Amino acid sequence: MGNSSGWRGPAGRRRLLFLFLLSLLSQALSQPIRYAIPQELDRGSLVGNLAKDLGFGVGDLPTRNLRVIAEKKFFTVSPENGDLFVSDHIDREEICGKKSTCVLEFEMVAEKPLNVFHVTVLIQDINDNPPTFSENITELEISELAITGATFAMESAQDPDVGVNSLQQYYLSPDPHFSLIQKENLDGSRYLELVLKAPLEREEQLHHHLVLTAVDVGEPSRSCTTQIRVIIADANDNPPVFTQDMYRVSVAENLPAGSFVLKVMATDLDEGVNAEIIYAYINIGKAVRQLFKLDSKTGELTTVGELDFEESDSYTIRVEAKDGGHHTTYCKVQIDISDENDNAPEITLTSESQHIQEDAELGTAIALIKTHDLDSGFNGEILCQLKGKFPFKIVQDTKNTYRLVTDGALDREQIPEYNVTITATDKGNPPLSSSKTITLHILDANDNVPVFHQASYTVHVAENNPPGASIAHVSASDPDLGPNGSATVSPSSGVGLDLGALPPRGDSGHRPAPRRSSRPATEGYFQPGLYSKTIPGALPNYSERTLLYSYNLCAASHSSNTEFKFLNIKAEDAVPQDLLCDEASWFESNDNPKMPSNSGNLQQVSFFKPFLP
Repeated sequence: MGNSSGWRGPAGRRRLLFLFLLSLLSQALSQPIRYAIPQELDRGSLVGNLAKDLGFGVGDLPTRNLRVIAEKKFFTVSPENGDLFVSDHIDREEICGKKSTCVLEFEMVAEKPLNVFHVTVLIQDINDNPPTFSENITELEISELAITGATFAMESAQDPDVGVNSLQQYYLSPDPHFSLIQKENLDGSRYLELVLKAPLEREEQLHHHLVLTAVDVGEPSRSCTTQIRVIIADANDNPPVFTQDMYRVSVAENLPAGSFVLKVMATDLDEGVNAEIIYAYINIGKAVRQLFKLDSKTGELTTVGELDFEESDSYTIRVEAKDGGHHTTYCKVQIDISDENDNAPEITLTSESQHIQEDAELGTAIALIKTHDLDSGFNGEILCQLKGKFPFKIVQDTKNTYRLVTDGALDREQIPEYNVTITATDKGNPPLSSSKTITLHILDANDNVPVFHQASYTVHVAENNPPGASIAHVSASDPDLGPNGSATVSPSSGVGLDLGALPPRGDSGHRPAPRRSSRPATEGYFQPGLYSKTIPGALPNYSERTLLYSYNLCAASHSSNTEFKFLNIKAEDAVPQDLLCDEASWFESNDNPKMPSNSGNLQQVSFFKPFLP
């Protein structure tokens, strides 16, 4: 029984396996190439073989010209073997701050053909930073009337590392009067409170000395300590109380300095000095102090620095209220930053070539365009388009990468170059945009037929004229450039007529007189002429790029003048044989018409060469 399936048998199975692997490769290349490396690698450290992961062979690398496209180049690719190396110092905390995941993204561009590949490198944290307290010694004043279970805010340690390498645990030196508890803010950060476990007696002990230790669980583990000096203060009956445990507000980014944010308020039932309340920050970093100012007397919070949503979208602040009798209470302030469309899109333009062949095919890639907007949401969504009408269009590859390709016929003789303006506009309100202009030069192609300046030429020639004398002046032009516009004029066959070469770009040439001959003046000294383009290193084009002319020869054997009329004859109008007045018997078997030497009357000879495509 015959095998009806083309996929069966060894050859069919190999073809099926090839198509399956090809589909897997296509799916793989459509996804980003991903790597993971620890931070702080030395320059020159190997990340991976990018050429292999992209499916390129070593032999492809010289022509594909792999290169990195990024705002800051932390990596470079070897042109010899396609290895991806670290080219700059990578500090995870400097690049990503406290983000749980730190990823560097960039594009790899390959030429011939122009392709773009998205590459992501996950930067893994190492435990290169110990926790730190802002102060080596902290003083805490507590009333002797403080009740058991009262809590007192403590400064937390700061650790720029993330995950297990970040701060994980605190330890307090043993003391019968105090213990330590850890709590969490809404944003996941931790804060400490010192808890009073037993009543204080100022008369027995004026001060208590404690040691607070902060430890992370990285490898190796790192730690730091601070001294706590507790001062026992005289009695104050009532502590201050905030009107809210949590204050929350949303403000727009880019508020001018001095703008009001909110006001916290606490009250105290005591009188006099014991009722005077002072507000202060508790456990905040330097960055927050540079952005917000807390009035210690009124509790008003105002801006002192520029708020930037792109740097942080929220801040959690703890505020302390302390009365004159040293009682304290605490509240939280949550400040959410709303995004404003304050960043125009950025355009990075990489041009493979600013010269385009005039006869380039539709869809030919010209340049790679990459856009970026620091804003988020709609404010960060970008529309990339051309400004004006051009024979080009923009094709989107990925979310923020595009290609500029041809989208119409190019005619160098009409427009030799284009100044193409590319505009990127975001979807914010109001929208912001930026633009870049690229100049594209059109390279000439041999796409124009040379054209004579007249359709016909009438020439009067005296018999017995000296050889080499000029008998006619013809002019023609070709709009092409360089060798494409260089041309010569010559008869298609026969002898007796010498045509001078036409210089390029419409210069003219003279037709010299025929050589003297003992034959009758009406023999075929003048032949149909061709204007053709000659290009160094290439054959002249005698088909679709040739203008055909026929000549009518009027001659009288006893007359002193002979008239030659050059007529433009279309190929479709050509008759199947040469004509000499009405006497076909005057023709011989060759191409040259002849006239009897004994003719005494004025005759007209009309002949031509048909156009052969």
